Amino acid sequence: MESPSVDDDGECFSSILLNSTSLNVEAYYNKAVNYTLMVTFISFLQVLLLIRQMEHSNTQSGAAKVSIIMIGQQAIMDAYLCLLHLTAGILVESLFNAFATAAFFKFVVFSIFEMRYLLAIWKASRPLNSGEGWEIMRRELSVLYSRFYGILLGGILLMYELHNFLRPLLFLMYSFWIPQIVTNVIRDTRKPLHPQYILGMTATRVAIPLYIFGCPSNFMRIEPDKKWCIAVTAFMGIQAAVLLLQHYLGSRCFIPRQILPEKYCYHRKVEDSTNQPIDCVICMTTIDLSQRTSEYMVAPCEHIFHSGCLQRWMDIKMECPTCRRSLPPA
Repeated sequence: MESPSVDDDGECFSSILLNSTSLNVEAYYNKAVNYTLMVTFISFLQVLLLIRQMEHSNTQSGAAKVSIIMIGQQAIMDAYLCLLHLTAGILVESLFNAFATAAFFKFVVFSIFEMRYLLAIWKASRPLNSGEGWEIMRRELSVLYSRFYGILLGGILLMYELHNFLRPLLFLMYSFWIPQIVTNVIRDTRKPLHPQYILGMTATRVAIPLYIFGCPSNFMRIEPDKKWCIAVTAFMGIQAAVLLLQHYLGSRCFIPRQILPEKYCYHRKVEDSTNQPIDCVICMTTIDLSQRTSEYMVAPCEHIFHSGCLQRWMDIKMECPTCRRSLPPA
């Protein structure tokens, strides 16, 4: 569209060029509603996965194996998604119900389940102070929550200042499995995460960025970036693969033995000089020391147990059932 260069009075003015595109409002709204349904379904799956993981680590020893940084990073991601969907619903009034529903489910995920799990991990990591007074517990709880919401607010300000580098920041946020991998190596923990939680959370976390940056007909009309989608998918897949290898082959399976610290051996030969029967205090049955050393385990305090009994006990408490001495990782 071009305006005439001279009006009726002979006065000149510059030409105006307009480029217009058509938008099918009904199709646009349908895409937005389908997107919010996808987010709601993903949030529901994440709730189920979190419940499964919390059941897997429902003991004090099990919760202490989980990285608090990993859960906190996921909770911050869900808090951001909750705020983004709520803001989108306020800006587009006709789609408020759809986006508010997605925001509500994300709110439930991070504020109820992930914050509850975060608190359980925090309590399990400091068992010696659990008998302190309520005032000290309340003070430390306020420190925990202030750090969480401080990081949440700081991240919002950081992304606002660095909005031109949004994709590298998203790539950094999707490295939430790395703290758990590092924790497994340092502590030599045994099976802290359930495999269903690892695979399910990896798939659900990567679904939203793949839709935004990989779907050519997304309702935001963002140009697809296949290289970034492949990179973030491969990055998440590598993290999940390492966690699964640690789950099935051991936390330090990919580290050369030459650089690993010496590990205590529970399966060592015991000479029975008294010829008296030794009972396992866990199952209250006799231990046959003439069998293979893999059938029984000897603690550093020289107390002897059946291998299966002590391994199940260490999933609950990392201390000797007889003398309460701390036990090294098996």
